[in-house]
Amino acid sequence: MNQVSLHKQNTMFDLKKAMEMKKQMDEIQARLDTISVDGESGDGKYKVTVTVTATKKVKNISISDELLSSGDKEHLEDLILIAIDRAMQQAQQVAEAETRSLAMTGGLGGLFGM
Repeated sequence: MNQVSLHKQNTMFDLKKAMEMKKQMDEIQARLDTISVDGESGDGKYKVTVTVTATKKVKNISISDELLSSGDKEHLEDLILIAIDRAMQQAQQVAEAETRSLAMTGGLGGLFGM
C-alpha cells in the first residue's frame, strides 16, 4: 500500500471517528437538556428559585409573593442573581458528572480511550 492510499484511509478513519464523536456529543447534549436543577436564595417567605437545565438554559424563575409585594427592588435583584448563580453552578456540576459517567461506562464508545 502506498502512502497516498494509507493517508486516504487514515483520513477516512478520522472522519468516521469525528462523526461518531459528534453523534455521541449530540446525544449527551440532548440528555443534559432533559435534566433540571434549582438554585435558591433567601429564606422563609422571602425566596427566589431559579430552575435551569444542565445545559444552563433558564426554564423558570419563581419569586415568593411576599418578596414581590415587599417592594424592595434591590433585595429582589440580589436574590435573583444569587439564585441564578447557584442554579448555574449546580448545572455545571451535573453536566460534568453526566459526561464523566457516560465516558467511563463506554457511553462515548471509547472515544476518549477510557
